[in-house]
Amino acid sequence: MTATSLRLALAQLNPTIGDICGNADKVRAARRAAGDAGAELLMLPELFLCGYPPEDLVLKPAFQDACRKACEALARETGDGGPAVLLGLPWAEGGKLYNAYALLDGGLIQSVRFKVALPDYGVFDDSRVFSPGPLPGPVVFRDKVRLGLPICEDIWSEEVVECLAETGAEILLAPNGSPYRRDVGDERMNIAVARVVESGLPLVYLNQLGGQDELVFDGASFVLAADRTLAHQLPAFREALVVTEWAREAGQWRAQPGEIAAIESGDEADYGACVLGLRDYAGKTGFTGVVLGLSGGLDSALCAAIAVDALGPRRVTCVMMPSRFTAQQSLDDAQACARALSVRYETLPIAAPVAGFEAALAGLFAGTQRDVTEENLQSRTRGTLLMALSNKFGWMLVTTGNKSEMSCGYATLYGDMNGGFNPIKDVYKTQAFRLAQLRNHWKPAGALGPDGVVIPESIIARPPSAELREDQTDQDALPPYEVLDAILACLIEREMRVADIVALGHERETVVAVERLLHRAEYKRRQAAPGVKVTGRNLGRDRRYPIVNVFRDPGEGAYEPDATLVKGVGKPGGESFDF
Repeated sequence: MTATSLRLALAQLNPTIGDICGNADKVRAARRAAGDAGAELLMLPELFLCGYPPEDLVLKPAFQDACRKACEALARETGDGGPAVLLGLPWAEGGKLYNAYALLDGGLIQSVRFKVALPDYGVFDDSRVFSPGPLPGPVVFRDKVRLGLPICEDIWSEEVVECLAETGAEILLAPNGSPYRRDVGDERMNIAVARVVESGLPLVYLNQLGGQDELVFDGASFVLAADRTLAHQLPAFREALVVTEWAREAGQWRAQPGEIAAIESGDEADYGACVLGLRDYAGKTGFTGVVLGLSGGLDSALCAAIAVDALGPRRVTCVMMPSRFTAQQSLDDAQACARALSVRYETLPIAAPVAGFEAALAGLFAGTQRDVTEENLQSRTRGTLLMALSNKFGWMLVTTGNKSEMSCGYATLYGDMNGGFNPIKDVYKTQAFRLAQLRNHWKPAGALGPDGVVIPESIIARPPSAELREDQTDQDALPPYEVLDAILACLIEREMRVADIVALGHERETVVAVERLLHRAEYKRRQAAPGVKVTGRNLGRDRRYPIVNVFRDPGEGAYEPDATLVKGVGKPGGESFDF
């Protein structure tokens, strides 16, 4: 192979799961653009043709057939002499289903490689639906370069890349469906650098973009040279089509330096993920607009800002629903927020319908004291009105509970939990305050909302309150959010023992109470709307707890097992136990 140059187009695009024809058309458009730019080869992310993750949808034979048919049509089109295409799709063969990556060129499907490492941790279920492929060798492209095609998880351990290097690969092209979580970019880069160091080969990391249910794929694709230098960095949270130029120098391929996009991190990246997640959930499910209750509190104001940044002011309707407990300050703050965001703003008082519900229940409730039941009637009245607006006008209802509230069950089923999607479901309350302050002096690239202050400072400064009774604040029922969120992070993200959390300096009674609330609220979370994942472990795909569960941490610290009672564990001979 004596070729000295290669022009490779990287298509960081946003597919829709199940829209096989639409995704194929995206491939065609990208191929035309790549061809116009002089590219010889177009690379797309993992399972792009069907979208990732397809979950059990991929088990339908009709779905597999549609993907194969679309792939073959795209392959035939490469007979026009234009760019070849590297395309991800499900591939049924020999009674098994694989996560595949195919080279389409010259009117044919020239080569197919299968994903070897199938993750089944966290949000991933690949091993549930796919069979692992054999260790792959490289794919020869037009007799000029041998391409190694490790698919996503295949680069997270040494085996696949080592095999590719030993069998002659010259460039590693890794298509990915890697969802966003905070600081994941650093992990990806570290893994990629390790594979480059071990193999001595340059590596292209091409990631999917877009929201899919709870997951957001942030893109942020990159190219590493064999010496570990960063040759290209594509943006996060935005589509991009970049043509990379490669030259063979001293027998090794090297990517010519290109644009290095700035990548958001920390709270900026989390906010960007919330915007993209809401935009795609609404758009891909066909909603023309959204509606939400704007209470004058922090969470609804933050969600309103995210909605406007995602969809634009004209597609967002905010509704204030005051009760007899709603403070004038809340009315003023909600109106000011709506005005700053330039959204449609309506007021629907709930005193009369709540009184109607109370009158209907008066006979059955005779002789009882007012309690949380009457408080919940207010929330459920609001939920009913918002759902009526959603039904009548086709708007998706955005629900606004943060992760702190959802963890502890500080939310009302069929009330403020009503809705189709929650952009801050994985955002703790303390971070919600930070994101509100951040948005007042910054907004992400591509955001459709106005510049400047969009969440009045008075909303950020006021003590949070559900305003369901006189002088109510969240801290009447919950610990201070700084304490609560720290404990919740230990329980959820780190699965720590109660005793170990207490050892960090928290009061035992508080830790025990929070742990109990977390378990008791599982039934509510099962009925909650999906929402964007931004942390390492969200209250959804990541954390799967039984609803019926009577176990509680006794708070006694780590138990040291009695090794004298165990006769044999994992002994040779194929038996796990030898009792």
